[in-house]
Amino acid sequence: SWSRAFAKVTLIVLGFFLWGAAVALLFGGSFVILTYQIYRIFIHNPFFIVPGWLAITAAFLLFPSGMLAMYEPVRHSRPHRGTLMYLLLVLLCLEASSAVMTQVYLSNTSDQLKTNMPPFFLGCNRTAPVHCGREAVDTIHKQLKCCGISNYTDWMRVPHNHLRTRPALVPESCCKETFLDCRGNMSQPEKLYKEGCLKKLEERLHFVKQYMVWCCAAVAFLEILAALCNGVLMKEQPFQDFRLLESATF
Repeated sequence: SWSRAFAKVTLIVLGFFLWGAAVALLFGGSFVILTYQIYRIFIHNPFFIVPGWLAITAAFLLFPSGMLAMYEPVRHSRPHRGTLMYLLLVLLCLEASSAVMTQVYLSNTSDQLKTNMPPFFLGCNRTAPVHCGREAVDTIHKQLKCCGISNYTDWMRVPHNHLRTRPALVPESCCKETFLDCRGNMSQPEKLYKEGCLKKLEERLHFVKQYMVWCCAAVAFLEILAALCNGVLMKEQPFQDFRLLESATF
């Protein structure tokens, strides 16, 4: 019938889309984990990476699911169709969990950043870097191209800058890469990154959250379509055991 033929073609095409979706989820999950690894000194929530691992698990399951979606309409194998339906159900659960957990954990991260960042920045002393998370501060400056919490003037509140009679200094990681002679002198603001790191980090986390939620939603939509097409094919192919009951011998 036309519905069966349409379901076959659609399922094969969806198989390729599922492979593409696997790559997108793999990227999103890796981005979540990498973001936590880089900025975990400011994010005190070990469950932050759970949505990332769920997305990576779903990505690896999508590859065999896509293969079954392309292979099953050609072979007309009921066991393969049942396996595909089971995998699609598991994937829907994984992606729903990943999307919800991403929304919950990343929405609560903003308050953590506002609480956790000041001790590392305002307690940082260029002459005694051992007393602060200097490596973490330098990393966030270089990664996000920012300086300070709200902006570069935050370094004016650092204790050792209050005691200096010369121009206040900021960490050299605040210097723009194009100025090789920059030594963190606040009297030369044109050589420094002016935007604050709190806003930049919140924007990155917002991007991660939006990407994961919309990616999971798009992949779930593809999986629902695949499940519907697979269901049409399963419905139009009755069990072989039941066909025996329709025989004239009975």
